[in-house]
Amino acid sequence: MPNRLAGETSPYLKQHAHNPVDWYAWGEEALRRSREEDKPILLSVGYSACHWCHVMAHESFEDPAVAEVMNRLFVNIKVDREERPDIDQIYQLAHQMLAQRPGGWPLTMFLTPDGAPFFGGTYFPKEARYHLPGFPQLLERVAQLYREQRDDIVRQNQTLLATFEGMHPGAPAHHSELSAQPIEAALHSLKSTFDARNGGFGGAPKFPHPAELELCLRRAAATGDQEAQRVAITTLERMALGGIYDQIGGGFARYSVDAQWQIPHFEKMLYDNGPLLRLYSDAWTVTRDPLFARVATETAAWVMREMQSPEGGYYSSLDADSEHEEGKFYVWTPDEVQTVVSPEEYAVLAPHYGLDGPPNFEGTHWHFRVARPLCEVAGALGKSERECSRLLDSGRKKLLQSREGRVRPGRDEKVLVSWNALMIAGMARAAVVFGRDDWLQSAKRAVAFIRGSMWRRERLLATYKDGKAHLNAYLDDYAFLLAALIELLQAEFSSNLLEFAGDLAEVLLEQFEDRENGGFFFTSHDHERLIHRPKPGYDNATPSGNGVAAFALQRLHFLTGESRYALAAERTLAQFHSAMGERPGGYASLAAALEEHSRPTRTVILRGPSVGFAPWRAALAERYLPRTVVLALGSELESLPGVLAKPAGGAVNAWVCEGVTCLAPIDRLEELMAQVSKVEEIQ
Repeated sequence: MPNRLAGETSPYLKQHAHNPVDWYAWGEEALRRSREEDKPILLSVGYSACHWCHVMAHESFEDPAVAEVMNRLFVNIKVDREERPDIDQIYQLAHQMLAQRPGGWPLTMFLTPDGAPFFGGTYFPKEARYHLPGFPQLLERVAQLYREQRDDIVRQNQTLLATFEGMHPGAPAHHSELSAQPIEAALHSLKSTFDARNGGFGGAPKFPHPAELELCLRRAAATGDQEAQRVAITTLERMALGGIYDQIGGGFARYSVDAQWQIPHFEKMLYDNGPLLRLYSDAWTVTRDPLFARVATETAAWVMREMQSPEGGYYSSLDADSEHEEGKFYVWTPDEVQTVVSPEEYAVLAPHYGLDGPPNFEGTHWHFRVARPLCEVAGALGKSERECSRLLDSGRKKLLQSREGRVRPGRDEKVLVSWNALMIAGMARAAVVFGRDDWLQSAKRAVAFIRGSMWRRERLLATYKDGKAHLNAYLDDYAFLLAALIELLQAEFSSNLLEFAGDLAEVLLEQFEDRENGGFFFTSHDHERLIHRPKPGYDNATPSGNGVAAFALQRLHFLTGESRYALAAERTLAQFHSAMGERPGGYASLAAALEEHSRPTRTVILRGPSVGFAPWRAALAERYLPRTVVLALGSELESLPGVLAKPAGGAVNAWVCEGVTCLAPIDRLEELMAQVSKVEEIQ
């Protein structure tokens, strides 16, 4: 018989619906039972694309003997970290404090009935190995600890809760104290950890870090810092040539297990690919490198082909495993490749992707990465590079078609507002840069889905699956979606979308802002009360909600004239200013917001007949102008905010505004481009 998880929307929770474990989802029913029976809670947090979550499930949660121990000694709660990032954040921090080492997934925490953690870890094997105890024996020991050492647990919890409170940023800086020093400190931190040989930061495992790379590109544009530009461009190039990028089907895996980007952890997450799509589009405007254009094109195609639902929302992730083997869907043998492609195609594919060398995946298979540049392959074959490129493309198409016939990795088909917003922003920006209306329509469909299915009574719901939207939305949902709408407004202006952006900003201020100290809490004022209420400024796998909120609110201020948005952004920057200066690594999103506070956003407003906008928009789109918002407002538009309602005549003209100061209108495209180039020169 299925357990309680059968009624949940999360695909991850449903994966455990037939476990013999008496699972609960997080909620009052489980917490009440724990209090009434004085049983500790076993909290297990994971997500559907997590390889080691699957391993622990197969080893322990599907075993009736292990389940008997769990059911006898604990109230067992299973949490999808993607649906409940509030719970995941709290108990990941608790694990880090208790275990004195980083956490991860699966997260295994043991809690008192009031939710206070007293012991924890991540993956535990069923039998003792990897220097870890066997899970059933661990369960018996933890239950004994709970029964016999209550006083010690109470004292430990008091210390833990006090530590939680001390994690909030200190007293806010005065607005006059805000300076660019944290921006330069953040950039220096990135340069000091940059891997000049392979790209990226630090060693293995290696993650993409799009927020940090974007900051490097922004600073290069603002100051002419060639070293900062090299950090970003080198990393993007190495990733695009490596195995972290799906060379056959497009899209990026979550991270590389090695420092050279060769072998990924094969799960693909929506939250990585949205920012990377945006970043590769921007990098193309800087370099005109066709590699970056190809990556953007293939990633957008993958998203629309595999990750967008018929209703319009984007799905969350693809599993690392298929047929219970990690990477099986993606890897090849030379014989398999040769049965699919022609001999001429194979002659190019094999040296280009390393099939003529030793296997690079588990000693038996090959995972594609660019081993030799195409120009070298062409020289060795005595062919033109153009001919080799044609053979490579035709071979890749055949391999993709063949791969579609394999058993696919599982797909987590829940729709999350925050992750959708990251992809909407990526699609919208890429659509502007490359002039792709199909990508713009994809982004618009996702926004329409969120408004139609996840926006209820002027509030967002965080997650949607199988016709049901639920769970109070988080800071990231509102902040990321607000930022995405501002990107979308630049692709195609809509008064209705601008109004929606204002609605989101109002909820941010009303329900999330810390009115005493500034900044935004991760959960709303009317959210379920948990043992800690985070106010995160640090970037993790996704950018900081506080950083994105401050950035987007500043921009919205210049689009609406509403000063409350700018003041809330300034209070956020003041709240985190000291923390950014003291620990500069990891605050790239807030640093970008601080940069636009230090030198206000520039707005370019095009007015006149819409039919004349195309050359103006194309010229602006091909330039990397990171602190510029471009809006094309046709003469037919009415009821615009005062700051946007510039006079519209019979011909196109442009208004360039620095902050709240606007120059005289410009009626020649050449003059506009000279003006924006002049303003973007080295400062």
